[in-house]
Amino acid sequence: MATFRYVVADVFTDTPLEGNQLAVFTDARDIPEAQLQPLAREMNYSETVFVLPPEGEGHARIRIFTPAAEIPFAGHPLLGSAFVLGGPLQLSEIKLETGAGVVPVLLEREGARIVFGRMVQPVPTVEPYARADELLAAVGVDRAELPVELYDNGARHVYVALASEDEVAALEPDLPRLAKLDILGTSCFAGAGTRWKTRMFAPGNGVPEDPATGSAAGPLAVHLARHGRIEFGQEIEISQGAELRRPSKLYARVGGSAERIERVEVGGSSVVVARGEFRL
Repeated sequence: MATFRYVVADVFTDTPLEGNQLAVFTDARDIPEAQLQPLAREMNYSETVFVLPPEGEGHARIRIFTPAAEIPFAGHPLLGSAFVLGGPLQLSEIKLETGAGVVPVLLEREGARIVFGRMVQPVPTVEPYARADELLAAVGVDRAELPVELYDNGARHVYVALASEDEVAALEPDLPRLAKLDILGTSCFAGAGTRWKTRMFAPGNGVPEDPATGSAAGPLAVHLARHGRIEFGQEIEISQGAELRRPSKLYARVGGSAERIERVEVGGSSVVVARGEFRL
């Protein structure tokens, strides 16, 4: 019988039992390949991470699984893994190898405790979303305030701007209909200035609604800057997860211009809330 240890962290929050849950198997070298997806399904969080030795310039390699599939990149698994691994390694920056490349995460400390992390995300590609009418119908809205566009930074998200935060809070999307679209997630948002509210639905990947989506936060900042809702270089605060009773705070900013995006950063906090093991 083999023993596989894991840590549970709540990500994009500094308050236990809020934010987005993440399981991190800190040494996955001996976990059989055939057990990875079943373990992620057993945990049933938005994502589960399996940590492996680096293959390149990173400090560690991570594989990320939703309950339904492996994905190359996601934000809250990167940030949570950085908090879990960065503490014992005493690093100010940890580089994590993902399916979308090496992602550096800068770690801020108060004494020995990590209190904030900021990742440099892959710069997303962007294109008009060809099935926008189907998407809006599935979300349950008549129109979007900005162009409906698809961003891909290793995770594919489509963005739907709504008129008010109340409209975002009131959404009751047709999840089976959304699940049939060719995307990872649908991010619906509203706000102004530096404060924005978002909800993200990913039923096709086994996540009906996500309480905090780091991979969607960076492209949201890009989307807002490209369409003149914020300035390039301006940091925004994103609220998510209230409808799931797991409130989260994410911070994002984008450098460059509409013609050339140079840098995308997403940050937040995380807190370890549990440790356990599987005996299989």
